Amino acid sequence: MYKFWLLWFAIAFLVQENGNCYAQEAQGMPGFGIETNLLAGKVIRHSRKFTAPIPALSSAFDINFVWQTYGRKDWQQRRRYPMVGIGITYTNYGNEAVFGNCLGIYPNLQVPIIVRNRVEWTLRFGDGLAYVTRKYQLGPPVDTVNTAIGSNLNDFFMFMTDVRFHLNKHWDAQFGANFTHISNADFHQPNLGVNMAGTHIGVRWFPNTSKPEKIYRELPKLPNRWLIEARLGIAQTEARSYGNPELPTYLTTVYASRRWHSKNKYYFGMDYAFHEDTYEELKYWSRFKGHEGAHSWDGGFFAGNEFMVGRLGLIAQMGIYYHQTYLKFDPVYEKIGGNFYLLRKEKGPVKELFLSAILLTHAIVAEFAEFGIGAGF
Repeated sequence: MYKFWLLWFAIAFLVQENGNCYAQEAQGMPGFGIETNLLAGKVIRHSRKFTAPIPALSSAFDINFVWQTYGRKDWQQRRRYPMVGIGITYTNYGNEAVFGNCLGIYPNLQVPIIVRNRVEWTLRFGDGLAYVTRKYQLGPPVDTVNTAIGSNLNDFFMFMTDVRFHLNKHWDAQFGANFTHISNADFHQPNLGVNMAGTHIGVRWFPNTSKPEKIYRELPKLPNRWLIEARLGIAQTEARSYGNPELPTYLTTVYASRRWHSKNKYYFGMDYAFHEDTYEELKYWSRFKGHEGAHSWDGGFFAGNEFMVGRLGLIAQMGIYYHQTYLKFDPVYEKIGGNFYLLRKEKGPVKELFLSAILLTHAIVAEFAEFGIGAGF
């Protein structure tokens, strides 16, 4: 643990020592800053199948390159001038022989909840990629205890909530709570994922200013329009059959959406997914012979909200199955992820065209990552 404290203070010291020189170069970058946090927490046993020993303490060091928006784009004003960033997190779960160490990089968004002159309460969430040094494997180096991670490359999710104190226009100090998740969305098995929750303290330094002058303009109110939308997607998972081949899951989603407050969309619709990995597994083990296809698809009804940030839409939805594969997961499922809009306009037969990346979970256990393309009419 002392190594993380030494690293944290060393970086803070170097940032301060080089502040004068860097500030001169950053005069044209109002709102740019560097944030460091020291995290301490514990791995959560989120499933009965998670049999690996839980370390007494897990720790992490997080550095985040942030930029305080000030209204150059319409969405920044509509979203109350959020802060965006690119974070890098190094995690030691407390048992390197089993879990190894994790290095994650993730774009993130911080939104204000309560803002006062000197104090604020914020939420920060981001998602990216992580490299984990240890994984389940039968060959050397053997690690059959770590059934949580099945591959070196994983998805990395970070959530933070902070109470922050503005010391001056250059320095902030904060403390708060955090949650991180890594998994490969069942691309390689076994893969329960690792969830860690804890607290953190940190500082933030702005070479120019943390409060650039905000741009206010009269923004047009966008109509609360309805759209019919469709999305086609594909996921890749490992079949429990000979050779454990990686096979696709084909997904189709149809839904209706309505814009509200000129910046969000709520929506509801239907999901359908056919799992080639499940179909292959049933054939291999001779189960439901002649009816494998009927037990290899699932579908659900869902509702959700899309949080619009420029061309990016951050989605969160919850659904309930009306039909499941023979595996019979929990009756409720969740999807989180994002849409990147290639086209958005108010008129015309096709009003939206987007690419999507979405993670499907049951509680906090991921099933697969879906990548697709969609359109709104």
